[in-house]
Amino acid sequence: MLEGGLWLSHHIAAKPGAWDGEPRPLFLAPMAGVSDLPFRLLSKACGADVTITEFTNSTALTREAAVSWRKMESHETEVPFIPQIFGGDPGDMATAAEMLAPTADIIDLNFGCPAPKVTKICAGAALMGEPDNLVSMVDGIIQRVDVPVTAKMRLGTGQGANNALDICKSLEDIGTARLCVHGRTLRQRYSGEADWSSIKAIVDAVETPVVANGDVMDAASAKDCLEVTGAAGLMVGRGAIGRPSVFGEIKVGLGWMELEDLPWVKANAEDWYERSPIGQSFAARRWCWDKYIEFSNQTVGLQPRWMQRHAVAFTKGLPGGKKVRAVMHGAPTPEAFAEGISSFLAGEATE
Repeated sequence: MLEGGLWLSHHIAAKPGAWDGEPRPLFLAPMAGVSDLPFRLLSKACGADVTITEFTNSTALTREAAVSWRKMESHETEVPFIPQIFGGDPGDMATAAEMLAPTADIIDLNFGCPAPKVTKICAGAALMGEPDNLVSMVDGIIQRVDVPVTAKMRLGTGQGANNALDICKSLEDIGTARLCVHGRTLRQRYSGEADWSSIKAIVDAVETPVVANGDVMDAASAKDCLEVTGAAGLMVGRGAIGRPSVFGEIKVGLGWMELEDLPWVKANAEDWYERSPIGQSFAARRWCWDKYIEFSNQTVGLQPRWMQRHAVAFTKGLPGGKKVRAVMHGAPTPEAFAEGISSFLAGEATE
């Protein structure tokens, strides 16, 4: 591991200037039930530059809850390894961070989750309603660990004026290494449009690098977001569910890599351009699914619940959904399930 400031500069670049088309890092958002270890490794294979674990309850981690620690598993190829924690108790947050620090490259703190089960314990985005407590919590963690600490938040709670800009200034003052801002409030959850202009105001106000999150779904929206915000990077959440290929597609669309270098195009090089758009979609998703299964076998093993969630997402919007449901409910083993989904995607890809 690199020492001090050299290490930090290696993993968290300084705030860039105005965007002029050059590559900026793409992040996979930490999503419950989505960002498991095999999916994070898959996203990196698809072009994501940075991945973050599912957000995990710090109190459960301090009590050695096995299910919660399962979310903190990583692999030597996941560099940097960034666990994300949430919680309403400053002591538990700091203790969990200390427990994670020996294996983490960076520790990320969640102040953006709008889920009621999180906000009801005054965690996630609810803490934005208590900015002094939020900043104090982060400060306590920074004092206790020797790895960079980053934070993700929303624009505000939606009650009263948005306060993300003021919070970001305070977090910069105490040494937070990087900030990520979702352009919606807690009250909005995922409705309406992300307010990229408010993210720009934060980018302009602090020297800490700021990553923009919200409504980045493809190359066109990625380009628009970078032009509006000038952010140090983009975080993709819902746009990557069932479609981790979005990272490579964004890079191709923005001229950061060649179409022929996408791994699913390489794997189908002999007839990629003869395929219809739907055929290309099937082929890309089959490559992603097979790779997900490969990464599962290499790391945590086949997890039926994880596989089911991803199978639904990977096949969403494709013709033949009833066939997929039959495969899901009829497979006698996880291996048969995995093969059935792969066969479905392979069969349709050739039509």
